[in-house]
Formats: sequence, C-alpha cells, structure tokens
Amino acid sequence: MTDVIDELHRRGLIALSTDEDALRAHLAEGPVTYYCGFDPTAASLHVGHLIQFMVLRALQRAGHQPIVLVGGATGLIGDPRPTSERVLNDPAQVAAWVDRIRARVAPFLDRPASDDGHRAPIYVDNLEWTAPMSAIELLRDLGKHFRVNRMLAKEAVSARLNSDAGISYAEFSYQILQANDFRELHGRHGCTLQTGGSDQWGNLTAGIDLVRRTEGASVHALGTPLITTADGKKIGKTEGATIWLDPELTSPYAFFQYWLTLDDVDARAWLPLFSERPAEEVAALVAESQERPASRAPQRALAEELTALVHGPGELAQAEAAGRALFGRAELTELDAATLEAALREAGAVEVDDPAVPVSALLQATGLASSLSDARRTVKEGGAYVNNVRVTDADAVPAAGEWLPGGWLVLRKGKRSVAGVHRPSAAPAGGSTA
Repeated sequence: MTDVIDELHRRGLIALSTDEDALRAHLAEGPVTYYCGFDPTAASLHVGHLIQFMVLRALQRAGHQPIVLVGGATGLIGDPRPTSERVLNDPAQVAAWVDRIRARVAPFLDRPASDDGHRAPIYVDNLEWTAPMSAIELLRDLGKHFRVNRMLAKEAVSARLNSDAGISYAEFSYQILQANDFRELHGRHGCTLQTGGSDQWGNLTAGIDLVRRTEGASVHALGTPLITTADGKKIGKTEGATIWLDPELTSPYAFFQYWLTLDDVDARAWLPLFSERPAEEVAALVAESQERPASRAPQRALAEELTALVHGPGELAQAEAAGRALFGRAELTELDAATLEAALREAGAVEVDDPAVPVSALLQATGLASSLSDARRTVKEGGAYVNNVRVTDADAVPAAGEWLPGGWLVLRKGKRSVAGVHRPSAAPAGGSTA
C-alpha cells in the first residue's frame, strides 16, 4: 500500500488528524474502508466541496475503499451555522437533491478497476437508517453516549448560544445524527476512517467516540483545511455568486473561467490542493508563476484539470474554444449554442428586440462604448468588431446572416473587451460568422 498520508501532507490536505501513527499503520495493513458525507442543503455541491473529493480520490488511488454519503436525513436538519438557523427544506425536495447530487459526483470516483486497484465507491443515504429510528431509540441508544458540555463546546453551537437567535434542539442534535452515521457505516461496511472539513472536527470526533463507546472499536478521522482566498473570502464565491458543480447552475465555461481568473496568490496556494499532477510538475508551475506572472500557469493548470474532472474532456474543449473564439483566435463556429450563450452571458450581454439597431448603438448598449460618439470613434479607429470581423461603418445594421445560433452577436472592442447581444427572434437554424 502507498503511504497516502505523505501525499496528503505534501499537498496540504491534512489540517487535523487523530493518532496519525496509528492511522498510518492501519492504512498499511491493507484496504481500509473510509467515508465522507455531504448534506443536500442545495441542488448541487460547490467548488468548496472539491477538497473532499481530492482526499477521497487520493485514498482510492492508494487502494482503499471509498464510501460517499449524501445525507437525506442530516440534510433535513442541517449542521448549525454560527450566525443563524437554516431554513428547513421540504423532504421531497431534499430527496430529489440527494439523487441529483449523487448523479453529479459519481464521475469523480466511478473509474474502471485497473491494475492499480481502484475500488468502486459505495453510495449511501443516511435516511435509510435514520428514518426508522424512534425517538426513544434516538435518546436511549444514542443520546446517552453524548455529554452536553462537550456538545456545547462546538464553535458554531457556542456562537449561537451567545446570540439573540439562539439554537433549536433540532440543530443542536445534528452532531448525534452525524456521529451515528460513522457507527452505522462501521457496522455495515467495516468503515474505519472518516474525512471532512476541519470545521466539522467536533462532529468527526463525536463519531469516533460513539463507535468506541458502542462497538469498542478504534476508528480514525482526517480533517482538511478551510480554503479561503487571500482576502479572506470563502472559496467559490465570486461577486456574491456560488460556483456550483452542476452545469445547470454554473456553466462549464463559467466554471473554467473561475479557475482561469484566480488571483496569483490563490492559484499558487491552491494548485497543490486541487491538482493531482506530480509534485515536480506542481513546483515547476508555481515557479513559472513567480517568475512570469503573466503566464498564469497555475490558473490554466487548475482550469484544465478541474473542468475535465467535473464536466468531462468534451466540455473542457468547448470552454477552451470559447475563450479563443471570443477574442478572435478561433472560429466562433467551433462553439455549440449552449457554450456560446454561457460565454457571452458570463462576459456580459444585453437583450434587443429591434432588428434595426446599428453597431454604434449596440456598442453603447453593451457598455463597450460610453456614448454614441465614443462608439463612432472606436469604429473609426478600427477597434470595433462584430463576430470577430472589424466594423468599418458605425451606422451599419447587422444582417440576418450575421446572427449566430441562438440569436447572438459577439461584440468586441480592441483585443480584450467582449460583450454579447441577444435577439431571440434572430436565432437562425445555423449562423454565419461573416
């Protein structure tokens, strides 16, 4: 067995652990069954959850057996937040999210068994064992093993207790439900390791303690670091929006662009965390970024690797082609309609109904020009483009054949400023870029 703990340390993926020497010895003994849980509190996981899959994948490559738990039970309650109580979602909605999330994350771990011994993941829903439990069973068989003083010490619980909002008994009891997941998986699958974020450490260790008290067994936990940007924002937050893993919520193009436009400091810090490239290659990319920041080598490496992982090689190719096409380095006809729309909405787009709007007015409407006179000046100086073709007449009206599939025009000012114009009624069966 590979000493995967060394790899996880090298990549900075371990922030907390139980007895590490004992865990190393345990992993070296043979295949270990381990799990990580995800609560369906939304329709999709987001990029912040990817750190857990990096750990799951590393352990899987080392020959160990992964379990992915999507919490149909814990998702009905929600782990306490430090500031306010969660809104309780409808059970039918949560059940739908469980299925949707499971389908989306399956490609991260569902790889064919090969010579390196990858083991197919086991998918579980904790509603299976939580729903049949009576209130008496919860209190008598589980609750008796928990000490309230230790539960109160959890940071989020303590913060809520000292706030005007307080904390409900439902959220306070969340720790019992998560701890019971470890106990159930230990009994059902021989699971002996749980991984999760370091902000979940109290819940992880509660599970260890419950397994010890009820089963007399010694099990383990690993906590990953909390990932924030250099200015303290949570990973995956950009201008107030969340970067989701589901393509219906965040397009593959927007996902690609998120990583491609990372701050240099964040890209260098995050590359070892999220890249599965050899250590020497990661070090070389970081060094290149430090010597030539304009190369954006770590950003491109992350964008390529993670887009392929989350959305597949085909969507990566489209996302890369979109970047080239919007700035005139490739043909717009290389893009499918969905990628073109996603790219232009990400760049900034306006809706028009009038088919007779001239280029100068479109430049102003998209914000590429501050006024009509500015737009005319841009055209006169040769800096205005429609579908990557230079415009020579500011009063020209785009012809019917210029509208791309979906009813789009690509406007560009100079080399770097791009915007889209959408006119649904102009959507052709196929579009010319002439």
